[in-house]
Amino acid sequence: MNRVSYLCLTGLLSMLLSACGIPHGQPSEGSEPVAPDQILEFTTLYGQNCSGCHGANGKGGPAIALANPVYLAVADDAAIRKAIADGVSGTSMPAFAQSAGGMLTDKQIDVISGEIRARWSKPGVLIGTIPPSYAAKSTGDAKRGEAAFKVYCESCHGPSGRGGQKASAITNDSFLALVSDQGLRTIVIAGRPELGAPDWRGNVPGKPMSDQEVTDVVAWLASQRAQNPGRPYSASSYSQH
Repeated sequence: MNRVSYLCLTGLLSMLLSACGIPHGQPSEGSEPVAPDQILEFTTLYGQNCSGCHGANGKGGPAIALANPVYLAVADDAAIRKAIADGVSGTSMPAFAQSAGGMLTDKQIDVISGEIRARWSKPGVLIGTIPPSYAAKSTGDAKRGEAAFKVYCESCHGPSGRGGQKASAITNDSFLALVSDQGLRTIVIAGRPELGAPDWRGNVPGKPMSDQEVTDVVAWLASQRAQNPGRPYSASSYSQH
């Protein structure tokens, strides 16, 4: 037997012997797929459930950037976890917790919320400042909010928030229909750095917005919501045809 034949025979015998060690039809060790509710790896969980709206690596997309240290410094762990678990009613943010009709376990939500802060927050980012509270502490006044909007926001978003050269319309009825009051407040406070929008300190140099001014601006924006967003006709008139 020459050397080539010998090597071929040896290889064949090795394959046969190794195959004999595994019963026919039985999967090899480690080949079983992981059940969806057993996945606890952040990159996979975030990629499958969050990146479509909040962007790859939390950099922002249709929804705010989660990798915004100012946002993470203002919103506490409970607020972030609640938004993930329960969603935000009336907006495009769905509930992800199984207890609220979603697909994720409590442990998976803990992984997502915990890793968002661990990976993307910057401790001390707001040292030396007094940021507005994440949630409103008082009732907003739309009239005062309109005045504050002219001071802090109009230069970018245009008169009455209809859009300008630097930023899009923020009183667009479809936009306002898809964002909650808290969502508006979050944007005003934390900005949208991925879109070039500053946080509450950067609209007017040396003049940060006060907590009440943020609350009032949100009240004015909320007052601009249309009854029938995205439709140039009333629902009642349409139903008669």
